[in-house]
Amino acid sequence: MTLTYIFHSGFVLETEQSILVFDYWLDPSGVMDGVLRSEKPMYVFSSHFHEDHFTKEIFEWKKQKPNITYILSKDIYKHRRASKEDADVWLAKGGTWSDDSISVWALGSTDSGVSWIVEMEGKRIFHAGDLNNWYAKFLSDDNPDQERYSFEMEETFNPIAHEKQFLGELKDIRKVADSFDVVMFPIDGRVGRSSSARLLPEGRKNGYTLGGRQFIERFKVGLFVPMHFTTGFQSSWRMKEFTDEKDITFWEINREGETIEI
Repeated sequence: MTLTYIFHSGFVLETEQSILVFDYWLDPSGVMDGVLRSEKPMYVFSSHFHEDHFTKEIFEWKKQKPNITYILSKDIYKHRRASKEDADVWLAKGGTWSDDSISVWALGSTDSGVSWIVEMEGKRIFHAGDLNNWYAKFLSDDNPDQERYSFEMEETFNPIAHEKQFLGELKDIRKVADSFDVVMFPIDGRVGRSSSARLLPEGRKNGYTLGGRQFIERFKVGLFVPMHFTTGFQSSWRMKEFTDEKDITFWEINREGETIEI
């Protein structure tokens, strides 16, 4: 298989028999130009309605490539970002779908929409969407159990309750699978660099990796792929020391359009 980084949380995974596109938003290096010329069937996933994970541009692709299956989170339809007939499959948490080539499970998120498990050709893939311990940086505050408001996420949150929700979602994922060949997961330095002293050894208080570390503590992972950054690729590399400890391969993405062989 080959995995190509498009932008932010967008990736193309190409196997011998098919192509999977996850959370396409922008394509600064023109990755999709070549992908759309392939004769292989293509499956397009969008985890939720936020503009950095979904764009109506994906529906233009079927004008060039007829053998496309659109598998979208139901919240995209509920927020009126697409019409019901635009997608072949609409899934919410707990939903499943399969054809002769792939099997898909929609799991939960700590933001909008879903995360994805996809199995095909003997491989199991996980794309987190916006599933993450987003408020880890607040766990080291004097009052981590106090509600506050996030202007970035436009919601009121409680850091401890949010973490419990995240860990609960991981438990639900383990009911479906406990190992993955490839995991694409948010490692976004913009969400804060402090974390809880009660959770982390001294010297490892960078909260934006906490969700990723909690994930690899609970699942066997072949390749860990960071995502959900727009610039500053090297900030995501901070996760590598933790994957190294688990003997997990880590992809140090350097640029849009970069490809790794799996």
